[in-house]
Amino acid sequence: MKFSRRTKLSAALVAAVSLALVATGCSSGGGSTSGSNGSGSTITYWASNQSGGPTSDDVKILTPILAHFTKTTGIKVNLEVISWNDLQNNINNAVSSGSGPDVLNIGNTWAPYLAATKAFVPFEGKAATAIGGTSRFVPSALATGGLAGQAPTSVPYIGLTYGLFYNKAMFSAAGLTPPTSWEDMVSDAKKLTTGGVEGMGLVAGSYTENVHFAFILGEQNGGAWYDSSGKPTFTTDANVQGVLRYLNLMQDDKVVSTADAEHTDGSQAPADFAKGKIAMFVSQNNANTTLTADGMDSSKYGVVPIPTTAGGKNIASGIQGINLSIFKNSKEQAADLQFIKFMTSSYAQSAIGLPFGTIPVAKGIKPQFSTDKDFQATFQKIYNTQAAPYPLVASEGAFEQNVGTAVNGLFATIATGGKVTASDVKAALQTAQDKTEATQ
Repeated sequence: MKFSRRTKLSAALVAAVSLALVATGCSSGGGSTSGSNGSGSTITYWASNQSGGPTSDDVKILTPILAHFTKTTGIKVNLEVISWNDLQNNINNAVSSGSGPDVLNIGNTWAPYLAATKAFVPFEGKAATAIGGTSRFVPSALATGGLAGQAPTSVPYIGLTYGLFYNKAMFSAAGLTPPTSWEDMVSDAKKLTTGGVEGMGLVAGSYTENVHFAFILGEQNGGAWYDSSGKPTFTTDANVQGVLRYLNLMQDDKVVSTADAEHTDGSQAPADFAKGKIAMFVSQNNANTTLTADGMDSSKYGVVPIPTTAGGKNIASGIQGINLSIFKNSKEQAADLQFIKFMTSSYAQSAIGLPFGTIPVAKGIKPQFSTDKDFQATFQKIYNTQAAPYPLVASEGAFEQNVGTAVNGLFATIATGGKVTASDVKAALQTAQDKTEATQ
């Protein structure tokens, strides 16, 4: 997801949304009469702001792509690009009110709780056939489509994954090579933290970024955030130590400024990186579009997977990205399915690759999300082989909200001069688990 600028819906609200949906029934964003293949119809599509700039930039990028779709299918598309600050709330309101678009983008980590609302079309049987089959998608990406053990209610559209960006000139001047272990990364960051430059930059005030790190580092330690029955297991030693390792970048290692505890916007770290204020930062692959906008040429930075500790599990990211869903109430489902087939086709995936910085989500499509071949190859490898799906449970939203908020609070303690221990982390995660269990 683009910089993860979003809010979460708790599982309790999911239940309320489901009831509201049953009570009201939804009205379609389309509404015209169409043929069996959707030709002659008009659909409404909510797109997320992926360009790294204003929503008007996304409109410019998508307009010719949608015009091609209309020309080849006879289906018109009413495009609405919605900022990340508003998208999830708009979706939640559409589900609860019964009034929304036909097709929409969702952050893929939202898929489990949205699936639980029963508001979206499952991609099975004829629906799956209409989009060309679900087997054509990258398996790890398709795995983010809904609840475990159930047909997906969303399919991948934009692939994203995390990586460690580093300033080539700073590393060269210090005689350093890109880190291959967590220990090397910390050592390098300490050497590079000098004279107004921080070794690393974090978006430590963002609960979404913080929960992503908590998830990744817990996975590296061999942990899990839920057991096989779907019960939260937030306070295992693997998770506690993973979170503490992350916090210690600011606390004990002192390679992250305490001011980063107030950073809530994912564009802040790339901006500081482009200005030479930080030597490294972690972000999703589409940060390259922001760096370009900030005037930093791709030749000036490199990227490697987020390293793990010696002997740690080789997980460098969650499976990030954007999925496509169809509201069940849409009166234009034939057209909706044609649209999803098109937007996940080689043509559309190639067209959005560079401007949106997106990794292809379907098999056999050539990556085109960067002009730098090494950058592209690194992120493609991470996405295909070193990324794990977030918990595919209905309380995933509550997990992200509560764990991320807990880590926010721990960073705030460090930033204001306090000391955080493993016991403090465990207590904070226990509180997060209690809140999450209360929504189940």
